[in-house]
Amino acid sequence: MQPQRNLLLIGLLLVSFMLWQSWMVDKAPKPAATATAESSVPVSSSGDVPNQNDASDAKHALLTLRSDVLELTVDTLGGDIVEAKLLKQTETQGSDKPFVLLEKKPQRQYIAQSGLIGRDGVDNQAIRPVYTATGTEFTLADGKDELVVPMVYTDAKGNVFTKRFVMKRDSYAVGVDYQVKNISTQPLEVQFYGQLKQTIAAPADSSSPGMMASAFHGAAYSTAEQRYEKINFADMAETKLDATTQAGWAGMLQHYFVTAWTGKADAQNHIYSKAVNVKSDVKDSGEAIIGIKLPITTIAANAEAVVGTSLWIGPKLQDQMAAVAQHLDLTVDYGYLWFIAQPLFQLLQFLHGLVGNWGVAIILITLIVRGGMYPLSKAQYTSMAKMRLLQPKLTALRERLGDDRQKMSQAMMELYKEEKVNPLGGCFPLLVQMPIFIALYWTLMESVELRHAPFALWLTDLSVKDPFYVLPLLMGATMWYIQKMSPTTVTDPMQQKVMQFMPIIFTFMFLWFPSGLTLYWVVSNIVTITQQTIIFRQLEKKGLHSRKK
Repeated sequence: MQPQRNLLLIGLLLVSFMLWQSWMVDKAPKPAATATAESSVPVSSSGDVPNQNDASDAKHALLTLRSDVLELTVDTLGGDIVEAKLLKQTETQGSDKPFVLLEKKPQRQYIAQSGLIGRDGVDNQAIRPVYTATGTEFTLADGKDELVVPMVYTDAKGNVFTKRFVMKRDSYAVGVDYQVKNISTQPLEVQFYGQLKQTIAAPADSSSPGMMASAFHGAAYSTAEQRYEKINFADMAETKLDATTQAGWAGMLQHYFVTAWTGKADAQNHIYSKAVNVKSDVKDSGEAIIGIKLPITTIAANAEAVVGTSLWIGPKLQDQMAAVAQHLDLTVDYGYLWFIAQPLFQLLQFLHGLVGNWGVAIILITLIVRGGMYPLSKAQYTSMAKMRLLQPKLTALRERLGDDRQKMSQAMMELYKEEKVNPLGGCFPLLVQMPIFIALYWTLMESVELRHAPFALWLTDLSVKDPFYVLPLLMGATMWYIQKMSPTTVTDPMQQKVMQFMPIIFTFMFLWFPSGLTLYWVVSNIVTITQQTIIFRQLEKKGLHSRKK
């Protein structure tokens, strides 16, 4: 297989890959259904989770909780987190405004709710409890590693419910629990729930950048049987998730960021999803909800108990997420090639630790990957050179046998066997390289570490396209040069035209690719030119290759 045909095959594989990714986003298998989506009417039955978050006229306040990496806004009505700012992630490159992950606005909301349901839960009714706190501003003090913010509510029977938020230094995991003091003579039964509610209609900036396969924006969960499953928001309007599992988590994902409630590790938890306020005549209307309920906790008479879990609110940091909940790190979604992408990311991270620049690390990983594939590249070019040497004999066969395809095929196979040439020898190395490229694509696409990461000169953010399109043009130029320097036996005029347009097509495609990925491809092309020059010179010395006339 000649390099020009290789380029065509690469293009077809790349386009097929993108179409497949889009199909996976839209047509991925739906979770097991148990019933149709619930309406927006608040549910007050024991054990169910109320849908509303602001159905009270009672006076309530907003509290600000601030650590070194998070700033949370908590509503004393129900104790929901109605806003979350990531203090070490900015909205845009060069901005001093922190990235807002959770928010509650008239046109859009994405909030983290939690409460106590069950027979004696305080969140069973349409009107949720209003907590009191000692202030409205709470900040992690210098020299301290933990901030604990309590809010207190006393029910009509005198039982005291203290809802606490625990924030730790350099951590995006927020502890949320209840200290329940039962002063009655009867046991209390409560059940903790944590859920995420988000407007189904995606924000304008959440779409996929340019022509790339989009990063997933929707819900996800993990159970003992299914390590990582995604749910499109649109599917929640038709079916709802109902799963029981030990440990597990339930979350919502977007490019680079995740919010997830975790289950109790040593007990059976219930994971659920639903859609509310859905209008049949309005596309993408309503809110999607996914959450987790812990086992029922019984508090004996005149006793106290603590029930709660943790909530991850932050960027997709694999090592930290893995420490918070099993399989939470899989939200860094590398797809079916995760077993290749994960080692590539570890290598990329290691190289960054050595050089301190993600762009340089990408260049180094390109050199390492291409260097490791050098034996395959050599086999590919050797096969290509041998096939080229056979072209005069193949031409003679065509002239002698004419249009008799059966005899022509038999004669060609005999010729290949006689000359010890494998006509598919150039294909196998390419098929090995493509999964590596696709895995590296998702490594660079999903790694939040590359978000707003500068390289050099005008490349100030490796996660977005080159603003001046220099790298895509370099990619097209090097691709054209590889095409020109490679010998060809293609005689069909149509194939020749397709080959000539391939560098232009690829240049157009790469205009919208992240500059980090385009940098990889440019360096890879330069390595290809270097390797091909070396290999052809070696083959020329052995008499297996002759230069183009």
